[in-house]
Amino acid sequence: MHADSYRHRGLRRTLVAELRRKGIHDERVLAALATVPRHLFFESAFQEHAYQDKAFPIGEGQTISQPYTVAYQTQLLDLARHERVLEIGTGSGYQCCVLLQLTPHVYSIEYQPVLFERAGRRLAGMHQSAHLFCGDGSLGLPNHAPFDKILVTAGSPNIPRTLLHQLRVGGALVIPVGDAQVQRMMRVVRETETEFSREVFEEFRFVPLLGKAGWQG
Repeated sequence: MHADSYRHRGLRRTLVAELRRKGIHDERVLAALATVPRHLFFESAFQEHAYQDKAFPIGEGQTISQPYTVAYQTQLLDLARHERVLEIGTGSGYQCCVLLQLTPHVYSIEYQPVLFERAGRRLAGMHQSAHLFCGDGSLGLPNHAPFDKILVTAGSPNIPRTLLHQLRVGGALVIPVGDAQVQRMMRVVRETETEFSREVFEEFRFVPLLGKAGWQG
């Protein structure tokens, strides 16, 4: 595990200032991104890219999301300290670590076993503790539901009903929905046991959500 130096902290402050200029206004989210050492989620040879506002490949056909995307989704979640959140797509573990700055009650599921193992080792090495699972994230974690918030970090062809019904009443799902090239960010709130409201936001480009309720369904 590499050190988090004064230089790295300065680079994060610069990145946070850039995210603020781009419209991220939730100070708790900005503080979380200022805290998490993103370079620790990169192989040594690529650490120079860690504080650029761009996505980067992490293997297995997946990426570590662009910091703006992480901040945007996290801001839409509006996480409170007491809330339980389910993340679909652990990936590198970076978004999971950001969520842990906002609540200790983080559940995260990863489809790719290689990434699941790698993220678990990385988070343990950083002394960050989340409930990590390997499996079909498109189906959620019904045995651990309901959740206050659910965050999907991969592009889905639709809004999986499996996830909607794992929200508590008043809870919210943030998910990018669209085709394989471009998706619109959506926030779905469970208003009652049977009623949901939906908001549509900006366009993004995510890797596909794999699984029975995703692109393989």
